[in-house]
Amino acid sequence: MDLIHFRMVVPPALTERAIALLTADDHVLNLVVVRSAAHAPDGDALECDVMKGAANAVLGGLRELGVDRMGSIAVDDVEMMFSRRAARIEADEPSALVHTPLWAAVEAHIRAQGTYLPSFYLFLVIAGLIGSVGIMSNSQILIVAAMVVGPEYNAIAGVALGLDRGNRRRVREGARALTVGFLLAILVTFGFAALSRAADFESEAYARGLRPVSHLIDTPDFFSLAVACLAGVVGIVSLTEARASALLGVFISVTTIPAASDIAVSLAFADWSEAWGSLLQLLLNVVVLVIVGFLTLRLQRRLWRRWRRLAATEAEE
Repeated sequence: MDLIHFRMVVPPALTERAIALLTADDHVLNLVVVRSAAHAPDGDALECDVMKGAANAVLGGLRELGVDRMGSIAVDDVEMMFSRRAARIEADEPSALVHTPLWAAVEAHIRAQGTYLPSFYLFLVIAGLIGSVGIMSNSQILIVAAMVVGPEYNAIAGVALGLDRGNRRRVREGARALTVGFLLAILVTFGFAALSRAADFESEAYARGLRPVSHLIDTPDFFSLAVACLAGVVGIVSLTEARASALLGVFISVTTIPAASDIAVSLAFADWSEAWGSLLQLLLNVVVLVIVGFLTLRLQRRLWRRWRRLAATEAEE
């Protein structure tokens, strides 16, 4: 069963109202109240478990009371709980009222992933270097490896969330991280590719112009657009529903890092048309992923709200 655990520090002036809010909701279980047990901030300690589908409403009610401003609210997933009452409630509730995502947790996860520490840029550079080796050796396996290593989707999701929430600072930070990160990856990869060319380390096939891997990357077309759109939807949905395997699929389906690598390699080998095609591929994929991610976030919220309303109406009938 899907349950969310709430751990709160509540000012004494709000405790009774918070208890009333929680006990009035049939989806709240295992409410525990310990008076004057909390410090920094001082207050009463409250804990409870909430059916996931009702967690948005419960959290919203607590925040309207001001618990988050005057105290604190911590939220965790419940991995496992044995409770006949919880099982009975879950069995009686429509699926939409049981499995609705906790949007505050989804946004917190995206924000946490969208922190641009030095490791973000390091992984982007390493992914670019791996991609360049894959291009010069015509190795599709290394191209996939570069896709997996690249952390750029975290920034893309952060920009999409910023657009959805009207948070200009988050949009600027994500856009800056993507711009600086890709430029740094291209610059370092260009140096590596130039040294490889000078030392004749590229594969014989690549040197002779047989470049099937590079050709796939530097020729954006309708299918590139379609894949980017589909990956953008899957990426946001996988973040919403915490499906790591689906998110990994996004990493290895969209040509962002390989395009950055191919820009650098093509410049090092003076293949201007290929560099231009890869640049278009990179811009196309990043822009489409951001726009589709933004639209998917908006649409998901509306669909879940509508589904919940319909399910609640049917349950009342």
